[in-house]
Amino acid sequence: MSKPQSDEQKRKQISVRGISVLEDVNEIKKGFNRHLHYTLVKDRNVATTRDYYFALAHTVKDHLVSRWIRTQQHYYEKDPKRVYYLSLEYYMGRSLQNTMINLGIQTSCDEAMYQMGLDIEELEDLEEDAGLGNGGLGRLAACFLDSMATLGMPAYGYGIRYEYGIFAQKIKNGEQVEEPDDWLRYGNPWEKARPEYMIPIHFYGRVIDTPEGKKWVDTQTVFAMPYDNPIPGYGNNVVNTLRLWSAKSPVDFNLKFFNDGDYIQAVLDRNLAENISRVLYPNDNFFEGKELRLKQEYFMCAATLQDIVRRYKASKFGSRAAVRTSFDDFPNKVAIQLNDTHPSLAIPELMRILVDDEKLSWDQAWSVVTRTCAYTNHTVLPEALERWPVSLLQSILPRHLEIIYHINFLHLQNVEKHFPGDWDKMRSLSLVEEDGDKRINMANLSIVGSHAVNGVAAIHSEIIKKDIFRDFFAMCPEKFQNKTNGITPRRWLLLCNPGLSDLIAEKIGDEWPAHLEQLAKLKAFAKDPTFQRAVAKVKQENKLKLAQLLEKDYGVKVNPASMFDIQVKRIHEYKRQLLNCLHIITLYNRIKRDPTANFTPRTIMIGGKAAPGYYIAKQIIKLICSVGNVVNNDPIVGDKLKVIFLENYRVTLAEKIMPAADLSEQISTAGTEASGTGNMKFMLNGALTIGTLDGANVEMAEEMGNDNIFIFGMTVDEVEELKKKGYDAAHYYNTNQDIKQCVDQIQGGFFSPGNPHEFQDIANVLMKYDRYYLFADYESYLKTQDEVSAVYQVSPAYGIS
Repeated sequence: MSKPQSDEQKRKQISVRGISVLEDVNEIKKGFNRHLHYTLVKDRNVATTRDYYFALAHTVKDHLVSRWIRTQQHYYEKDPKRVYYLSLEYYMGRSLQNTMINLGIQTSCDEAMYQMGLDIEELEDLEEDAGLGNGGLGRLAACFLDSMATLGMPAYGYGIRYEYGIFAQKIKNGEQVEEPDDWLRYGNPWEKARPEYMIPIHFYGRVIDTPEGKKWVDTQTVFAMPYDNPIPGYGNNVVNTLRLWSAKSPVDFNLKFFNDGDYIQAVLDRNLAENISRVLYPNDNFFEGKELRLKQEYFMCAATLQDIVRRYKASKFGSRAAVRTSFDDFPNKVAIQLNDTHPSLAIPELMRILVDDEKLSWDQAWSVVTRTCAYTNHTVLPEALERWPVSLLQSILPRHLEIIYHINFLHLQNVEKHFPGDWDKMRSLSLVEEDGDKRINMANLSIVGSHAVNGVAAIHSEIIKKDIFRDFFAMCPEKFQNKTNGITPRRWLLLCNPGLSDLIAEKIGDEWPAHLEQLAKLKAFAKDPTFQRAVAKVKQENKLKLAQLLEKDYGVKVNPASMFDIQVKRIHEYKRQLLNCLHIITLYNRIKRDPTANFTPRTIMIGGKAAPGYYIAKQIIKLICSVGNVVNNDPIVGDKLKVIFLENYRVTLAEKIMPAADLSEQISTAGTEASGTGNMKFMLNGALTIGTLDGANVEMAEEMGNDNIFIFGMTVDEVEELKKKGYDAAHYYNTNQDIKQCVDQIQGGFFSPGNPHEFQDIANVLMKYDRYYLFADYESYLKTQDEVSAVYQVSPAYGIS
């Protein structure tokens, strides 16, 4: 543990993480001791390191509480239009360091802990990742919250407080094993329960006609308990709120069962009700209509909409009286953003509230809903779009099914006006799919009920206009727009790469974390040898840190001077980790053929989780581990090539990986990745990208120029052409010796000597069932990888241009 600089030294230093002030240090020490004694009821004789983490977290939280209260007071007094971001996933990661940075007290906290004999990094490592998301969708939501707070936007995130987040991944004998992610087992110092705003949520029952209108009766009730989490903006005293709902049973015990001695039955109803917020569903990009998942989606939407309406009606901070009775102004005060189709039940739920509870006419209510809601689409894979069985909706949400049917009835009248007598259009635009078992198409519902629909990258937005939703685009083109995804530079550069952040601040000042466009000023220093050496030094230090972690956690000693070639994302066929694996096998075969040939050393890391039920994705993980086992233990290969599968990839691990990367792999088949944000995080930390013209890669290439990105493979149009012509994997196998050797090794047991047929299913996918055309892009991929190696070998300024 190195001694921090003195206060005087720090006042002279340019740093974007704040300057340590003596008064702040003393205040933090006092707060730390106060919380250790009064919150945790410990002293230094019996306190554990985890106790110290909690004491520090509560101390840091003290610094944002007054800002949090003042922010909410300001919103209530000024009554601005508020943004409500509805997402079933928030992949937040850790909060302690991010909060210290955004409040400008990180250096003071560091100094305070040092003076108390504590290592702040050790305390930070004890915080559990809040893994309430599967990947890009949830991480995007988290980045949006940070950015909206930094922009000072009156915004609220809404989601579910899952007791168990995305599963913890263990690799045992090369296989993925899922273990529960009990992230709340030690408590969460950042959240605040708000039982006064607990809301009843209804399921099942039936609908009756009354003189006042439709009434949903005989329902089962579950309560939604809100937990508020602070979202601090960067350097602006704004603290917004992420409100997560937890399911609570309406009764603690059925006393009859309890008194009769049947304890199990007494708690059974309670457990069933609270299962709604028990666990996050893993995403395998294949929609399955599970009852619990539908309940989760409605639970979040119903609680959130009731909360939004309550806040709309309130006139000032702290008042719960319904003083605003007209809903004419609702779209001017409320903007609801649906993050994918998971929150799409917000549309019929808002209609139910306005028509059944608030007694608006249907037309008034529909006008309010469509001017309030907007929808973000996140996928181009048709099998991933949600389609709920009518029978399931009829049972669980009978009133909402009636509302959806009426929305569809009026919508199809509008379709008939636009496309008279066109039954194909009627079928594709209907909210109800009549083929086989009746289903409700939630993407279609989201489009019809929203005033704006966006894709998440320019190429993705074009695909949804020309392909997936082309009939909707023909009918209402004004709704469709593009909003390319982004990332927060506070976490993905300032927090995770302090060395590079300080270097940037020395050159262009400290305003860039909130104004990322200022990084363009660095172009003036790109050819400066001194700056190049400084950047290269930071990169090498980051690589050394990661190399130490790899040796400690994986037992693999890597060459820090080798190219760190990294692909980290969910394991899925369309993301083509298997193509990366074919490249690894090809490199291995090259070394074995001629060990003395010139070779650019590489350390190839692949990480990500496979959905528990996704067999092929799990086999891909096992193949990568098996290939790594062969490569890493071959003395002829040595440290020229190392292969590591990064276990349990998550936000905190990403923060260590991104700053050390030399090469970022973004190699999905063109037209399959909606956007991607990992590509941006790698790029922001100085890695070069090898990728297809897919997702946000396209716009990155346009922004930085093709000279600064390694593009390979087919374009979207070329993929479509190949589909029409017919893809013949056998042709590539028979005409490309490298492909043939790779496939033969996979299916012949070379990487699984104890079980020669272990990877036969992988070989079958490659040869018979490959929907993502790996062999068609293989040759271009290899050629481009060779270009990467050549640039890395000769360029002293690799990654700087």
